[in-house]
Amino acid sequence: MHDTVAPAVWPCELCGKPSRDRVHASCRQYLDDDLAALPQLYRALGAELAPGRRGGDGRSATRSAPLPCSEAVLDLRARGGIEGVVTTWERDARETLGWAPPPFRGDIEQTIAGAVLFLRGNLSWFCDVHEVRELASDVRRLVGECRRIITGERPERRIAVVCDTEDCGGIMRVTISTDGQRCPRCQVQYGRADVLELQPAERRAA
Repeated sequence: MHDTVAPAVWPCELCGKPSRDRVHASCRQYLDDDLAALPQLYRALGAELAPGRRGGDGRSATRSAPLPCSEAVLDLRARGGIEGVVTTWERDARETLGWAPPPFRGDIEQTIAGAVLFLRGNLSWFCDVHEVRELASDVRRLVGECRRIITGERPERRIAVVCDTEDCGGIMRVTISTDGQRCPRCQVQYGRADVLELQPAERRAA
């Protein structure tokens, strides 16, 4: 009889759950979906530029003189907002791979569309080799900010939790939708279910 060697398993870079691949296929699909949403969200934010359309919590800002437009919307739609994040990741990938710099694509909307197309087209490389966790974190943050502005949802509350690794006590700030988190002190990676079961920092201190 031949011994059967079990396939290697390690934590998925995005969710922290055991995986035979560096990134689960489902986690990769979630990231691809978020990337695909960015050009549409950029366009949708254009409607939020109207003065007094919403207050900071999504309610109509009619009781006082409205601001010319939302500062948060301006930040996301300007150079350096959504555009800055996706083009920075594209430039980083091109430099790492030894490829030519990104071409000029036109205005901000066209630049975002082109950079997103590049990132989606090279997502396998990110998932297999490059800093996919950081990319996913940046993209998830952008998508969340855009959707909260468009829908008027309140930002998710962040809760400080304590790493339960012996003699560590590192603090992580998570939300209910956090996919996973790495302790900044001991570098232990927690999956979604595990990180949400950690004790709140306030309770541990008490």
